[in-house]
Amino acid sequence: MPAPQYPAVQAARRALADRLREIRLNSGIKTKYLAEAAGWDRWKVGKIEHAQRAPTVADIRAWCRVCNAEDQCDDLIAALQSVDSAYSTWKRLQRGKGGLRRLQESRLALYEGSSTDWTYCSQVVPGLLQTRNYVAELLTLVSHRSGGPDDDVPGAVAARIDRQRVLWRPGRKFLFLMEEAALYYRLGEPQVMADQLSHLANITASAIPSVALGVLPFSRPRSQWVLENFTVFDGDKVEVEILSALVTITARGEVSLYLSAFEELYRSAVFGEEARRLIEAAADTYR
Repeated sequence: MPAPQYPAVQAARRALADRLREIRLNSGIKTKYLAEAAGWDRWKVGKIEHAQRAPTVADIRAWCRVCNAEDQCDDLIAALQSVDSAYSTWKRLQRGKGGLRRLQESRLALYEGSSTDWTYCSQVVPGLLQTRNYVAELLTLVSHRSGGPDDDVPGAVAARIDRQRVLWRPGRKFLFLMEEAALYYRLGEPQVMADQLSHLANITASAIPSVALGVLPFSRPRSQWVLENFTVFDGDKVEVEILSALVTITARGEVSLYLSAFEELYRSAVFGEEARRLIEAAADTYR
């Protein structure tokens, strides 16, 4: 399978490939000799060094053995595992019985361990602000997309709703931004959407002290284009939701990029009564 074409992950794969190439060059070993000594085909070394093929743990061990760099082996394996964990396909995360429920439960520790979260959503209501029926509709679609069983959904819904208790933890701060378009993307029956939007309208009135909710209007000028859904945790970790996977970003430069984008989005958002009016206008379309 080719390496995922996501910038942060590709950059990490490129860095690992560069380190392996540097080790080979420093050892004075030619690519042909390395391939023969490791028992590989002649093209494998070049593909690994150009990040066209991800090495396995066994590949790294053989590489370091042939290049007399065993002292760097553990560090390189740790870098490989870091890259692999940064890109987790939804199918892999939901593998096995009760996978969707386990995925939702596993997310709780991350939210409990952070103190300030910045979340941007362009297609759906932010997870911590979703009503039970909205969650059910959304996770049913997720389950169907991943090929999971329908009986996995109720437990996953309960786990996601249970996660919302972090909103009431003392000292926690949550800043949510969502595109106005997400208010109109329908999930389920009209009543599901009407109830969900009513919940959001209440939140704009500071129904939850730890939460600030902003809406990015269709009509307002902006300096940042629409992005994929993402959350920044405590300013040092970002999780990005793309169609195929959950991408985790911890590199400082990449995290700063998302924080900067969030700041630009924030400048284009409206809060309080202005946000409430947009939400209620959307709710009227479902009544």
